Amino acid sequence: MHMFINALAATAGGGLTYTRNVIPHLAAHSDVRVTAALCPNLAREFRDVPNVELLGLAMPAAQRFWHEQCVLPGLVRRSGADVLLSAGNFALRTSPVPQILLSRNSIYTSPDFFRDLRSRGEYRMWVDTRLRAFLAKRSVSWADVTVAPSAAFAEELKRWTGAPVIAIHHGFDREAFTRDSCPLAPEVEGRFNAAGGCFKLLFVSHYNYYRNFETLIRALPILRDRFACRPVKLLLTCNLVAGKNPGAYRPHTAASLVKTLGVSDMIVELGAVPYQQLHQIYARVDAYVSPAYTETFAHPLVEAMASGLPALASDLPVHREICGEAALYFNRFSPQQLADRLCELASLPELRRSMKQKGRRRSNDFSWSKHVDELLSVANNLVGEFVPGVPRQGAGKQS
Repeated sequence: MHMFINALAATAGGGLTYTRNVIPHLAAHSDVRVTAALCPNLAREFRDVPNVELLGLAMPAAQRFWHEQCVLPGLVRRSGADVLLSAGNFALRTSPVPQILLSRNSIYTSPDFFRDLRSRGEYRMWVDTRLRAFLAKRSVSWADVTVAPSAAFAEELKRWTGAPVIAIHHGFDREAFTRDSCPLAPEVEGRFNAAGGCFKLLFVSHYNYYRNFETLIRALPILRDRFACRPVKLLLTCNLVAGKNPGAYRPHTAASLVKTLGVSDMIVELGAVPYQQLHQIYARVDAYVSPAYTETFAHPLVEAMASGLPALASDLPVHREICGEAALYFNRFSPQQLADRLCELASLPELRRSMKQKGRRRSNDFSWSKHVDELLSVANNLVGEFVPGVPRQGAGKQS
């Protein structure tokens, strides 16, 4: 099989994690040939991966969707691919081959996100996201099969579009995740060491609105009062400074909240840490937290569980599906509940030990090899059903 992967949207966060893991696993199949359209910087990472043809395409982010619709059909056709994997939420309207759409952005279906944008006065982003949501919804009808990274999000997409959606869990590769032993950058190491003997709470994310930094920040004064004997430090893998994060999200609200609440001494901004070195951070903290108010899979929660970290997570169906009993849950907009769950965790050593064991076991359920095998099964079925010259019915072919 020859699979063409459109991963031009993989520039940060889960998109990068997905692409970096899936392409090597696909390439490892002797009966699969891969052509991948990537941004030039990401394409360079795969130069030494055999069995992969790389197309490094520079497309302006603001016009990427329209450029893809105009340019990619011709590239797919000339490549001789059997199937197209559109890995960035948007499908080609006129794909020349059967098309699998990976839909993994829950902000398009989240009322909380649109309310959040209005409360911040982000009206231009509100309009832009509404437009993208319209195109994402139409993309489900353009694709032959739509795949979601969790059953909870697949159900959400079904309600939103009325179309069938398949759930295939994203994976995790412990050996690959912990392979890099290069030391942390000196400035990151220095900031980490400044946390000393504190209770270290980690949140891995670049700054954006739906990850709900503000609820986490509002919990810090409560934690200051309740952790008098052992101060809490919140470690962030970003900077709450304009221009230091990918995308158009502005961290000024979070930064102002830090100052207003007087909790700057409780926050350690590590800055961006290379994905290959994140395991070193997980290994040196006490607990992980994910306060997101919408989510599709949450890779860092799996990474944290695999690292033996007890986790706190906002009470979302996706989080419960991914973590099960390996996490404690709190109302996504309740700083008080977040603080209560952390105090419960910190005060009960047996609970921490139990959660660590459950987390390690649960993380073993996620495998990139399994994900790729299931994806190839879907692709093989599509190729087997495809009849040249006969128009396809888009979402009607899903099962």
